[in-house]
Amino acid sequence: MAGNDPDNTISNKKRILVIDDEADFLEITKLNLEKMGNYEVMTLPDVGGMIEKLHLFRPDLILLDILMPEIDGLRACEILNADPIGKNTPIIILSALTRDQDKLKAYKLGVVDYLSKPIEKNNLVARIEKALQFKQR
Repeated sequence: MAGNDPDNTISNKKRILVIDDEADFLEITKLNLEKMGNYEVMTLPDVGGMIEKLHLFRPDLILLDILMPEIDGLRACEILNADPIGKNTPIIILSALTRDQDKLKAYKLGVVDYLSKPIEKNNLVARIEKALQFKQR
């Protein structure tokens, strides 16, 4: 189990934490990524418990929605940046927001990419691979 292997030495799969309030999106994204065989995916329907899951799962990448109840994804980026593990984990924003000001704010918070929903699967996978290369540098 991922939580028992914080250094990811047993599995070569990359760990992805997906945080989004859309249950269908979480389910489809998890299924599509895990079906590829390269990824282990944990999902969260909101930001609550995010830091705890971050420390247990130790993801290689976070996919994060902006529009969520209570704490939005941009505030979640600020919280992650204040955490020793979170600040070193690449974040890709997935959002229905397409305004330049939203994208600019996300990039200023350190996200490595910003994708507008709906997201085509092959495009998402290509961006994930690029972000994972970014982390290895």
